[in-house]
Amino acid sequence: MTTSSHKQETTNPRDADPAMPIAPTLGLWDAVAIIVGIVVGTAIFKLSTGVFNNVSGPWQAMGVWLLGGVLSLIGALVYAELATTYPRSGGDYHYLTKAYGNWVGFLFGWAQLAVILTGSIAAMAYAFADYAATIRFGTWQLDPEQSHWIAVVPIAVLTILNLLGIVVGKVVQNLLSIVKVVGLLGIVVAGLFFASQGSLKSPGTLNGPGIGLALVFVLYAFGGWNDAAFVAAEVRGQKRNLPLALFLGIGIITVVYLLVIFAYMSVLGFEGARQTDTPATAVLERVVGSAGGVTISVLVVICALGAINGLVLTGSRVYASLGADHRVFGWLAGWSGLGAPVAALVAQAVIAVALVLAVGTTLGRGVIDGLLAQVGISGLDWDGYGGKFETVVVGT
Repeated sequence: MTTSSHKQETTNPRDADPAMPIAPTLGLWDAVAIIVGIVVGTAIFKLSTGVFNNVSGPWQAMGVWLLGGVLSLIGALVYAELATTYPRSGGDYHYLTKAYGNWVGFLFGWAQLAVILTGSIAAMAYAFADYAATIRFGTWQLDPEQSHWIAVVPIAVLTILNLLGIVVGKVVQNLLSIVKVVGLLGIVVAGLFFASQGSLKSPGTLNGPGIGLALVFVLYAFGGWNDAAFVAAEVRGQKRNLPLALFLGIGIITVVYLLVIFAYMSVLGFEGARQTDTPATAVLERVVGSAGGVTISVLVVICALGAINGLVLTGSRVYASLGADHRVFGWLAGWSGLGAPVAALVAQAVIAVALVLAVGTTLGRGVIDGLLAQVGISGLDWDGYGGKFETVVVGT
């Protein structure tokens, strides 16, 4: 009886979930690569200084990063239970629908499509563009003033690759995740074995509000691990592989983060790590000179690409599930024979590109200010949030 029901589930999984492709395609390490790819973005490069300035010493810094990993693992225990109990595409969308009703799931799915997931894609695309524009190719360099058009490129290219099917999408994700982990470990090796060492002496003072804010930065750096549940229906052996992928993914990320943070402090010293906004660049410049900055820019570009591809792959499953359950979004529910939710991928790309251009172009900013004026709200201070990456994050 058990064998028969298992056979029916694997040969015709649409009986259990109408919003999933014909056969589960993702293995354990594919799911791990999705988690690592989405989580390890730019935060380990951009936010570590904020953590250092809100703790009183090096071991407290290590402790808050470890705490972030532990809290994420606790969350993974909950998601492991949910994902194996309800192994449908869509993750949080499906859990909220089950717990609170269709209207809550509808609002969640709509918000993900309108601003949340698409906004994350747009923000990471700007991170890609900002760092890509710092890389010189001989005498030629991308124009930072055109970063909005540069940001459109990874969204378009990675969406097209995912339209070719889940197999192509997962191969791209696996390659990008491997490269980013190897690159981060390269920083660790360079810092611990080839650079002069700094002082780990604890000053015992804070340069910021305190450990609470440090933990906010750390948890932001761990954000996104739950997106693996969006593809639960496409993971082979879900009851074993999805929980294991969550634990392995978060475990790998925690270990890599701790090693990188320790390398920062070992080379720069705790005070030195506090005083630089680009600790990874500073570490590599101790080893390879000015080429260190270029190396880090390339690594951040790869990390951003991995995050974008992971978000493109997983986010589209939320909208496909939304379309399967709600007639108004029914056009999002279709899947190709290659295991790609075509309409969902295209809609996601269009909205993400629209958000990029809304923030990055005079026309886009004018449209938003005009819409706000219609409801009596004054125009936005577009230059008040920092760069375009920060503006997208704040706005969405």
